[in-house]
Amino acid sequence: MHPSEVLFQGQRQPLLLPACDHYAGSEKLMRKSMALQEELGPVFDITFDCEDGAGAGNERTHAELVASLLKEEGNRFRRIGVRVHDVASPHFEQDVEIIVGSAAWELAYVVIPKPNGLEDVLRARETINRVAGKAGRPFPPLHTLIETHGALHEVFRIAALPQVECLSFGIMDFVSAHYGAVPAAAMRTPGQFTHPLVVRAKLEMVAACHAYDKVASHNVTTDIRDSAVVANDATRAAGEFGFTRMWSIHPDQIKPIVKAFTPRMSEVNEATNILLEAMAAGWGPIAQHGRLHDRASYRYYWTVLQRAKLAGLALPDAAAALVNQPEST
Repeated sequence: MHPSEVLFQGQRQPLLLPACDHYAGSEKLMRKSMALQEELGPVFDITFDCEDGAGAGNERTHAELVASLLKEEGNRFRRIGVRVHDVASPHFEQDVEIIVGSAAWELAYVVIPKPNGLEDVLRARETINRVAGKAGRPFPPLHTLIETHGALHEVFRIAALPQVECLSFGIMDFVSAHYGAVPAAAMRTPGQFTHPLVVRAKLEMVAACHAYDKVASHNVTTDIRDSAVVANDATRAAGEFGFTRMWSIHPDQIKPIVKAFTPRMSEVNEATNILLEAMAAGWGPIAQHGRLHDRASYRYYWTVLQRAKLAGLALPDAAAALVNQPEST
């Protein structure tokens, strides 16, 4: 049997997405992002931004541009999503009609910004599904921003929706929603990792994601010049808070983010050795270097190999053989 069939019997397998979600708003930046994705491969996603990318009065033209770019050959990996306007905006339905209506099959996902709670997500979902259904693609994946008090209050109910595959933390809107009670310093490091209200919000969102096997995406690093700051933020987000994905707002941020979320080769080698020995033991308990391992730890190490593969890491032959074997039908 395939390892995933043995290790996740009767359980949902954890959803894995590329570790970096790169936002681009202008035509120049969208095309540059597509060219970089073609160069590096699908190790990061691109999100075309209608909410902040469209100039006032230019919303329709911008949505039409996004739809046309999605249908270009440069989208050959089909790993480009779109952030539409929020559901209360007069431009929301127009975005959906133009982009989802004409490029439903080319979209990797649709990002729903600023929901005030579950009801807003359901309203947005209904419109998106109606338009996508007409285009022949029902139920496109949804990503939801958690950046309001209401969305945070209902974050577990939002994460439970089967169509939602990722929740993203919007730190700037969340901090701003406190109207000065949380200082601006909490929007960046070190405050974003130490202020109690921000820490609590991040942990609530991440816990909801892991409870329902969804992807938790960390907020942006606003410092676009210092790659060390980006790398530090990504490392802390992954290692201390349990995020498995992070936004990028500048091409120079992509590689540090991907690297921070990619398992180290020592972890890959350890995972490979443990899983090979487990397979030889029929997936029963084993002892390696004086430590007990069973199916609980096997699931962890299997995910390590999956994440390494998704990040484009050059795997040793034994590890590649494990993760590339076909599943039984």
